[in-house]
Amino acid sequence: MFAEIKETDRPLEDVAADLEHAFTEEKFGVLWQLDIHDKLEEKGVPVDEEYRVLEVCNPQEAKSLLEQDPKTVLFLPCKVVLYTENGSTKVGLAKPTHLFAPLDNEGIQQQAEDLEERLKKCVQQAV
Repeated sequence: MFAEIKETDRPLEDVAADLEHAFTEEKFGVLWQLDIHDKLEEKGVPVDEEYRVLEVCNPQEAKSLLEQDPKTVLFLPCKVVLYTENGSTKVGLAKPTHLFAPLDNEGIQQQAEDLEERLKKCVQQAV
């Protein structure tokens, strides 16, 4: 599966705050957030559920990946999403091991495995 998805009954805002704290402890930062719900409503397209995209990065990890293969920029930064569905909050992580696999580079894949485990730990702490 290309993603890891965890579910909780906690409010999306609370989970988002806990995620940011967990990311900081693992030396990741949230570079950018997109509130898809608000953006669609701003464009006159109402949606019932909440959707938020977090782009997450560890600068040293990103530099290492880019030095190994400039094409890794296609998969950076890492993406973590939060969304609501039927009253619950879900947190999804696009798995770095899956994203970087087409590059067929053992060093990148090992680094992706480490990144994925650390990001999964952050998600688990937040839910």
